[in-house]
Amino acid sequence: MRVRTTLWAVGWLVAGLLLASCGSDQSSATDSATRPAVAGADKLAACPSTESKPPVSNGLPDVSLPCLGSGPDIRLADLRGPLVINVWAQWCTPCREEAPYLSDLARRATGKVQLLGIDYDDPRAELAVKFAADHQLSYPHLVDADKHLRGPFKIGGPPISVFVDSDGAIAYVHHGPFTSQQQLDDLLLEKLGVTL
Repeated sequence: MRVRTTLWAVGWLVAGLLLASCGSDQSSATDSATRPAVAGADKLAACPSTESKPPVSNGLPDVSLPCLGSGPDIRLADLRGPLVINVWAQWCTPCREEAPYLSDLARRATGKVQLLGIDYDDPRAELAVKFAADHQLSYPHLVDADKHLRGPFKIGGPPISVFVDSDGAIAYVHHGPFTSQQQLDDLLLEKLGVTL
């Protein structure tokens, strides 16, 4: 009787451990493979797959961030320019003020310069999606909810724009909003040699 009770208890213990481990494996696999859908995110530009490249001196940090819309996570160190990365948040008033200049640049820059947005320290993904859609920011956007870029980009608060050259090096970091289309166009020419 004692042997049977012991075996029965051991059987239940093993079954419980197996169920617990299966449950945790399933949830972690699901968490990493899928993210909760945010209404309207499918209407944003998809994040492209990027080819793995070695980090460069004075280049972008070796940080991977998830896409705000659809598409894979992007490792910043893989990116090459000419590229302008704009760090923004939907709660940021200066970000709203400069958004028309970035929208216009995206429309005119096809084939000359790439744009990438990074929604920074933003607790409301649904409002971030709405912000990008309402301002016609027709380029891919990533999410940095945990402020991974605070140190590398010296972010006190958004907006910040990072100009990346064709070798992947950071050519210039612009703190604060752009105040005119001409200012943005002049920086593209001066820092990246791009004329629109």
